[in-house]
Parts: sequence; structure tokens; C-alpha cells
Amino acid sequence: YYHFKHRGTRQKALSTHWGWNMRLTKEPKVLWFEQQTVKRRTKRSVSVVPTDPWFHKQWYMAASSQAAGRFALPDTRRSARRLHQAVTTLAERRFAHVCAPFCNRTPWQVMTSTATTPIPSPGTPPRTRTAHMLTLPLRHGTRCAGEVAAAANNQICGAGIAYNARVGGVRMLDGPITDMVEAQSLSLRPQHIQIYSASWGPKDDGKTVDRPGVLAAEAFYRGVTKGRGGLGSIFIWASGNGGINYDNCNCDGYTNSIYTLSVGSVLAGGRRPWYSEGCSTILTTTYSSRTTSEVQIVTTDLHHRCTDKHTGTSASAPLAAGMIALALEANPALTWRDLQHLTVRTSKPAHLQAEDWAVNGVGRKVSHHYGYGLLDAGLLVEMAKVWTGTQPQRRCSVKAHHPPWNIGSKLTISTDISSCLGRTKRIRSLEHVQVQLSLSYSRRGDLVIALTSPMGTTSTLVTMRPYDTSQQGYKDWTFMSTHFWDENPNGTWTLQLENKGDAYNTGLLTSFILHLHGTDEDMTARRFAAFAVDKCVRRDTQGACEECSGSLYAYQRSCLSYCPPRYYGCTQRTAATNTVRVCASCHPSCYTCQGASANSCTACPPTHTFDKLACSCS
Repeated sequence: YYHFKHRGTRQKALSTHWGWNMRLTKEPKVLWFEQQTVKRRTKRSVSVVPTDPWFHKQWYMAASSQAAGRFALPDTRRSARRLHQAVTTLAERRFAHVCAPFCNRTPWQVMTSTATTPIPSPGTPPRTRTAHMLTLPLRHGTRCAGEVAAAANNQICGAGIAYNARVGGVRMLDGPITDMVEAQSLSLRPQHIQIYSASWGPKDDGKTVDRPGVLAAEAFYRGVTKGRGGLGSIFIWASGNGGINYDNCNCDGYTNSIYTLSVGSVLAGGRRPWYSEGCSTILTTTYSSRTTSEVQIVTTDLHHRCTDKHTGTSASAPLAAGMIALALEANPALTWRDLQHLTVRTSKPAHLQAEDWAVNGVGRKVSHHYGYGLLDAGLLVEMAKVWTGTQPQRRCSVKAHHPPWNIGSKLTISTDISSCLGRTKRIRSLEHVQVQLSLSYSRRGDLVIALTSPMGTTSTLVTMRPYDTSQQGYKDWTFMSTHFWDENPNGTWTLQLENKGDAYNTGLLTSFILHLHGTDEDMTARRFAAFAVDKCVRRDTQGACEECSGSLYAYQRSCLSYCPPRYYGCTQRTAATNTVRVCASCHPSCYTCQGASANSCTACPPTHTFDKLACSCS
């Protein structure tokens, strides 16, 4: 993909450049093009006034907090001591005293230039911005970064969840936002940055339906397939602050992507905040504020100050990012899907209050407001140590027959997935389920859509949105649900569309495609056997482990009892005639393997087909 500017055209216009579009259409060497348009994106914070807090105000990190009992700083500290994960907040910059060794090296601006460029150090305002512009808009990223990685024991503010993590910022929300700007931000240095924490998205006004463009969607896909050396970049996303507008985050194509880990919010007492919006894409929940107005989330602020008034789902996502960083420090071999599996298993309903708690087909409680519950940092770290790599992702799509369908007051469509039972498509344990629809409707916000699995779990894909008066319906829109996690998909799936508004509403469903994502492994029968420990007996000059004690394998900076996907365990002889166990790279075509050649594959990436006789992927 390339970004071009033409000096002979107006850079800002209300209409497309038809002449140049026609010329590009006729150019045989151009496979695809799109004129960039400005997108409406907002930060997911609640405006507050900064104050001067102390660590004892960080109620959400105390062992006595009403979490699952493990979201306490003593638990996170044990894993933070050697933490070297790189976390980037996609918002803006000005990290005053969050993490000095890293901040001067990694903040970037991605605005309207043709390339990302380093931005000034935190104390220097951008030349193109006025002092007034710096005061409010740019504090958002500083606050989010402080939650993740504010330094500990420096007598300033409090401590970040992963206070030894290195953190940087991407400034992208205080200028014109295009698909290209979003794509560059989401794909910035994917071999260096491991976690991208995003507390922004389309407007949470209860009537917007918006998603990533072609380039941003490609950035997500390349991130999970090629980021972190093939283990996948981790995208943490705030679910949204549209609760007061009866918004639903399944109308946000960023939070409902299978590649993002969507985080909801809860008050200290277990109640749902007024700003929090629910949907079936939320996987987990962290705290965002208290019921009183005294102390909210403690973090760093602009001009070397601190605040205890940070709140909103913007405050929840960075807390989850910090906990994910601790999990990666405990086990750096985890893939992006491993971390979603771990998040499901280490989120607890605890004291969270909602009327829609339901038990899915494998016995887990799940809610549209909280996902699987409050994320437990201590349990996440402990389980990360013993987690073995998940088998390759499988996908199967089923298109419903005999369209179109008149929606009327209620429409029910059933579809069987017998075509997904083949050897290469079989899924035993579900992860994400997507419903891709095209429909017209006289008032979009009156339509409620739900999906029921063969195991009897019903997930509401979109609720009634009273402010959504659009007559455009849903054009090739993809809804997503995490509520069927680990269920067996075999059987009949049922889609239901129901009019909750005016009896005279009319509409037509023209397309329904069910996309199932999962693995061929029965995840409910899994037993944890592998673990990550620090038993390295020799390191190179860069700190990478060269030899581990016992039967452990050397992998990057750690010692593991198994090798992650795209690596295999082998023995090597060193110059000192010692035999050491290491994780060596598979052939690039393999997902898992038994050797370095292209004919040593044991499993293939999602885009490849496995040849059982040749043990190869094509």
C-alpha cells in the first residue's frame, strides 16, 4: 500500500476528485485505490479536573478491593520486576514522568504526513499547536500511559500496573484522521511494540455505525499474523462510553473485531457506570471509577502533575493492558489468541451486578455488560505460566439459503453447519462467532438482533438504539459475539430479528453469513502442563538466554518447558561441547513443526492447507 498526494488537487474538498478517480480506475497496474476521507473519532474519557493523589488512593490495586481477590498490587509486583514488554497507547503524547528510559525513544506522531516521525520530548509543545490546544486534548494519552507503566517508588503519584514496562505514545487524535493515519498507528513497529492500548473509536452517540477502513483492517490482520515475530500483536480496546445514549459497541467495528480484546467498565461497588455501553463483543472488565466523586483512577497528568479523577472506559482498557503485559512477562510465548483464552478463564463474575448474567454451553457465566467478568491479575499471571500454545485458528463460513427474507415484526432463520464438519474445517471449540448481514430497515435503531447456538446460548448482537433513526439498515455489517467461547458449534444455529419499535416498520434481509472461528482441540478437556520459569544459566550480550537448566528450552529471554508456535524444540552443541535445548525457528510456511525444513510442518497457518503426506503447508 502506498500513500500519494497530488499537488494539483485541493487537499480539502466536499466531493471526490472524479477526474483522478477515473484515471486511476483505467490504470491496469493499480489493483485498488481509495481517496482518503476524514473520520470522526473521539476519546473515551469523562472530563475531570486533575488533583494530587498518592498511592494509597489506588483502591483498585489493593488486596482488600472487591475484585476476585487477586487484583492486588502485591500479586502484580512479583511479575513486574523483570518486565520488558513495550506498551503503546494510541492517543496522543506528553508523558511527563511515566517512564523516562523509553518515552524519549518511542512516542510518534501519525497525522497527515506521509510517514511517521518522532515527536518532541514531553516538555516541548508541537510547533503546529497552540498552548490552549495542549491543555485538554493531550492529557488523555498521558493518563492512560500512567495507569499501565507509571514508575514505582519514585515518590510521584502512584504506581502503574506493570510499573517496569516501557511505554510510548502515538499522537493521532488531534489532527485529521483518515484510514491511512489509523493504519499507520495500528502497525507502528510491530516487532518492537507488543501491546497497543486504544481508548478511542467512532462517536458513542447511539446512532453511529462505523468500522475500520481497508487499510486499518489490513493493519489489524497483519498485526496478529506477523507482529511479535508471528505470535501476534495485542490490541486492547475500550468498549465505549455511549451508555447514556443507549449505544451498543457491536456497532463499533473496532471493538467488535476478532483481533481486538474489548474491555468493559465497572464501578467499585459492582454496579455498571452510566457511561458504559454493553455488547456481546466485550471479553472482560476492569474498574473505571467509584460510585462517589472523591477518588477515581490514579495516574499521571500533564505538566508533571498527578490526578485521581481519571475515569471512563478509557481508564479501564489501560488497566487490562498492564495486566496483559504481566502475563507476557510470565510467558513471552503466548499468542494473541492464547491471551484471549486466558482472559476468558481468568475473568470472574465476582460481585458485578447485571440482570443479563447467563450460563453458556460450557458452564461459564457471561454478560453483555461485563463479558466473563472482572479480570483477575494474579490468576492471569499464574495461569499464563502453565498455558500451552493453542492449536491453529480454524474458520468456517455458512451462507443461509433462499434470500431475501421479509423482516416484519419478527424473523427467525435457522442454519445448519454440516458443511463445517470436514477434516480441514472441523471446529471442536469455538472462539469468536461473527454474523455478517445486509438488510434494509425503515428505522434501524428499532431492530434487535440475537443469535442462539446449538448448545442453547443466546447472545444479543445489537439492542434497541432509540437515537438511531437511520433508514440505511446494515450494509454488509459484521456483528461479533464472544459468548459461545469453547462451545461445540455442531448443530443448528438460529438468528432472530425483532422489531421493538413502531408496528409500521418494514425491512428486508438480503444476506446472512455465519462465520465460526475456533480450534480443532477440545479446550474444555485441556490440562495445564507447561510453565515459564527464569532458570537461564547463560545469556548473550543482548540478554537473550543461550542455555537453560534441566530440560527447559531457551527462548528469547526466557526458559520454557515447550516451544511456542513457529518454533520447535531441538538440541544444539555449543563451542564448549555442551548440549543445550533451544527453540529453533520453523520454516516460514509452518505454524508448528518438528524441524526446520518445509516438509517438517505439523500444522499450518489459517491461510495455508496442510499436506499430510508431505508434511508441508501450501
